[in-house]
Amino acid sequence: MATLPSPSLFPNVPCHRDTAQAAPAPPEQAGGRVGIARLAALSPLAEAKRGAEYFLLPARSIVNRCDSERVPFPWTINPYRGCEFGCLYCYARYTHEYMDLDGGEFERKIFVKQDAGRLAARELPGIAARGGHIAMGTATDPYQPAESEFGATRAILEEVARYEGLSFSITTKSNRVAGDMDILQRIAARSSLCVNLTITTPRARLARLLEPRAPRPDLRFAAVRALRDASIEAGVLVMPVLPGITDREEDLDTLARQARDAGARWFAASVLFLMPSSYKQFLPFLEEKFPRLARRYHQWYERAGYAPESYRREIGERIAQLRRKYGLGARPPMPDTKRVPAAQLDLFTAKASLT
Repeated sequence: MATLPSPSLFPNVPCHRDTAQAAPAPPEQAGGRVGIARLAALSPLAEAKRGAEYFLLPARSIVNRCDSERVPFPWTINPYRGCEFGCLYCYARYTHEYMDLDGGEFERKIFVKQDAGRLAARELPGIAARGGHIAMGTATDPYQPAESEFGATRAILEEVARYEGLSFSITTKSNRVAGDMDILQRIAARSSLCVNLTITTPRARLARLLEPRAPRPDLRFAAVRALRDASIEAGVLVMPVLPGITDREEDLDTLARQARDAGARWFAASVLFLMPSSYKQFLPFLEEKFPRLARRYHQWYERAGYAPESYRREIGERIAQLRRKYGLGARPPMPDTKRVPAAQLDLFTAKASLT
C-alpha cells in the first residue's frame, strides 16, 4: 500500500466537502495557547445552525491510543469534539476544557476533525498490523447531526471497510447509523463489527429532557431491529443509569424487553459517572427539574465522580436479572483486545485519550 503524504495542519479544503466561499474567522485568537487549545482557537468556522457552531479542527491523528486499564480496548476514534445531542449528564464535557472552552459549550461549539478519511487511511495499516479493538464513539457521538453535513464518520468507515480481520465497534444514540447499512455490511463481511445503541429510558418525554437533541428511544430501538435484520451484531447500552430518574424497575424492565424484541444480542448498563465539568452543568438542571434529588446527588457526586458502591452493585444485579429474564448477553463480542506495547507506536503522535 502506498504511503500517503502527511496532511497539512491547515489544509485548504475543509473536512469532506467543498465550500465556495472563504471560511469566517476562527472562534478566538490563539494567543499563548499550545496544543489542542491552539488548534481549536485557529479552527475556522464552517457554519452555524440549530444553535450550534461548527468549526474545522486541523487534526494530526484520528486514531487515539487508550492506556486506561478501566477500558477494555486500546484504540479509540471520535470524529467530532463536542456533541450537539446535548446530553446534560455527558461525562465528556471535560474534553472541551482541553481547548480552553467551558464544558457548557460542549453542545454549542462542535469541532469537526478535518481530513478524517485521509488520516484513517494513513493510520489504519499500523492498527491492522498490531491488532486490538477499535472503538468509535467513546466520547462524542459519531452520528450526531454534524455527520449529515460533514460526513467524517462515513469517511472513516470507508477506510475501515478496506481491511480484513479488524475488531471494530460503534456506539451511538442515533438511528442515523442504520443509514450507513451498506458500508456496515461490507465491514462485517471482512471484520468483526458490533454496534451499540445507547438508550437510557423508554420514556420519550424524559429522554427529550435529558438528551435534548438525541433521537427518540423508539427510533433507536428501530435501528437495532434494522441492524439485526441485516445480520449486523447490535445491542443496547443503558448508559448511564441516573439514580432516582431512570432507575425505576419497570423502566429498566421495559428497556430489556424492548431490546429483546428488537433482536439485541446484549444488554448492559452502568451508573452515572459525573466529572466536575459535567457536575457543574447537571446540578442546576437537577435543582430545577428534580429538586428532591438534588441533595442526594450533591452528597454522592460533589467529591467523587461515582455513586456509592452499594448502589452500583444493586443496579448491576438488577440488570443481570433482566438479562436472564429476557435471554440477553452481557457484552458485545470483542475477539481481539490485545494490548499494544508503547514501543511499537512509532506511527502515532496522538496523545493517549478517549477523545
